[in-house]
Amino acid sequence: MKEYLLDAPLTKEFFAYLGNFGQVESLPAVGEGFYKLEKQDWFSIKGFVGDTTVEVRFKKEVMDLTTDFVYFLFTSFREGPVDLSALKRREQSIGERVQKRLYGK
Repeated sequence: MKEYLLDAPLTKEFFAYLGNFGQVESLPAVGEGFYKLEKQDWFSIKGFVGDTTVEVRFKKEVMDLTTDFVYFLFTSFREGPVDLSALKRREQSIGERVQKRLYGK
């Protein structure tokens, strides 16, 4: 598990953006504004809207492959329309290596 300190507070739009890369859930029972992204076999990201920190739990077997991708997710987010093509290509490339390592595929 790693905790990341961000330059700006988390927003609902940031979690909507993360939804391009995994399953995002709002969990109001945990607390108002709490969101979780689950990227199966890679990591999960949890945080509250308005906070400047997020918790990332990596799948340990592939952490070395996926840590940089988390950094790119955080640094690529911009308010408004975002070109996801470079991140999607990176995601595909890393995903192939994750699958190979975890499942031999």
